[in-house]
Amino acid sequence: MAATTRITVTLPTEQVDELRKLTDNVSGYVAEAVARQIRHQLLADDLRRYQDEQGAFTDEELLEAHARIFGSAGSAGSASAA
Repeated sequence: MAATTRITVTLPTEQVDELRKLTDNVSGYVAEAVARQIRHQLLADDLRRYQDEQGAFTDEELLEAHARIFGSAGSAGSASAA
């Protein structure tokens, strides 16, 4: 089990009310949201660094990435546009 640290977080009352409707485990929910945001930020940093070194992504690279992430349905749209 990962080590934990207790902290205090201040949130708008409306958010807390909605959060409590969604889960009985507020700490777990918040920890998952924070982990997702950290992964998102790290990925964005990596993509920015790659483009700084290699140049901007081409349309073809973006289409391929979209197809890999969301399935090949995204690439079908590009075939009909050609």
